[in-house]
Amino acid sequence: MSVSIRHDPFPVKGPYHGIYAHGVETRAGARTLHISGQYGESPDGHLPADFRGQCKQALINVETVLREANMELHDIVKMCFFLIRREDMDTLVEVRKEMLDGVRPAITTVYVAGLVGPDWLVEVDVVACAA
Repeated sequence: MSVSIRHDPFPVKGPYHGIYAHGVETRAGARTLHISGQYGESPDGHLPADFRGQCKQALINVETVLREANMELHDIVKMCFFLIRREDMDTLVEVRKEMLDGVRPAITTVYVAGLVGPDWLVEVDVVACAA
């Protein structure tokens, strides 16, 4: 049995249908993992110049932390994306559909003036729960 229940009192509209839920409830006793903001640099120090590459790598980094805790992408219950450019939103949706299709966490996306690294285009923090 899943430790989380998705709540959608009204439909999630496109293009976001299938990639987030309006609310996610976690059952008592679940292990909870809070993942610090991950950005698009690979472990070997490569930072792609483009948003798509950074976004994909940030999600790969999230998945790596999840695996370390014996969790997987489907255990994600909350994600917060921080973007510095509004024009990257459509690409974010594309990458989320590609890499997180069917995961459906609660999601918040925020536009910010800048991130810690001057070349960072995206940062994502995550909460995951598993049995």
